[in-house]
Amino acid sequence: AALLTMGLASPLIGALIDRAGGRIVMAAGSGLGAAGCTALAVAESVVSYYAAWIVLGLAMRATLYDAAFASLARIGGAAARRPIAQITLLGGLASTCFWPLGHLLAAAFGVRGALLCYAAIALLTLPLQLALPAGPGARDAPSAAADPEPALPLNRGDRMVAGLLYAVVLALCHGLSSAMSAHMIGILAELGLGAALAVSVASLRGIGQSTSRLAQILFGGRIDPISLNIGATLALPVCFALCLIGGGYPAAAGAFAFLYGAGNGLVTITGGTMPLILFGFRTYGAHVGKLLVPSFAMSAAAPLAFAVVIARFGADGALYLSIAMSAAAFAAAAALKLLTTRRRGAIRQAAPTGE
Repeated sequence: AALLTMGLASPLIGALIDRAGGRIVMAAGSGLGAAGCTALAVAESVVSYYAAWIVLGLAMRATLYDAAFASLARIGGAAARRPIAQITLLGGLASTCFWPLGHLLAAAFGVRGALLCYAAIALLTLPLQLALPAGPGARDAPSAAADPEPALPLNRGDRMVAGLLYAVVLALCHGLSSAMSAHMIGILAELGLGAALAVSVASLRGIGQSTSRLAQILFGGRIDPISLNIGATLALPVCFALCLIGGGYPAAAGAFAFLYGAGNGLVTITGGTMPLILFGFRTYGAHVGKLLVPSFAMSAAAPLAFAVVIARFGADGALYLSIAMSAAAFAAAAALKLLTTRRRGAIRQAAPTGE
């Protein structure tokens, strides 16, 4: 319910960030996060429980990666690529910090008490968000000529195709990420690793994710995000095929988890930086807000769909489905690269030459 709420609210919140800036929208999101955690803590019925999660869905859309990316794009224009990568590196530590913290809080105060602590933490983020620069509005933004890397000038048809391909890549990758978050440990255990070893091996996903993001920050600044996206999506079908072939062996399973984390970590970065090239920063929030709607729907549906596949066809069935989804994401990424390469070639041919 929360993910579907995020999807429904995504176009509106993206457009609000374009107009009002991330400072106002993200601060309001933190207030909603505190309200949602409080409502969840005092919920006494199924209706109030769902209502709390709907509020949290609005809060998450206004505060998580996608809102932060749009806010950075509004503040920094095309120069937002590097800070977008940096913020994903730190954001990747969220579960590392908050899963143990949540466990300790729940042990000390109970689940309801832990949720009230989370509400207080959400409020503590307000001064940080209110300290964000307002950033230029769409009318006051610097000219495209001042951008370090202006958006690729696409005609209307190419822009529509590029948007569709971008949406397909993110929907498939986000769906896989949601499914793997729910089922990776179970899949590895069913392949023969056993529950305890499966948990340890699955933890390599986070290490691969952080490693790839750090490598991109240190060495990948000059790589075109659309080209980087091809490498990121190519890693996904390769790692799932590796798991299908040798997932019962710890070394192969570890390589699968690490490689999956690396590819998924880079997709998070390219998902935030590609729109700067495809659509520009002035309407970043509105464009991305609309194109992310299928991703939230896929993220909501994927865990259930994979559960059905695993129940009927076992872990192998889930891996075949993962290979098909990731291969389709790679095909869409490659098509997007071909489209932009063709457009850049046409621009070079049309450019006047001097002697």
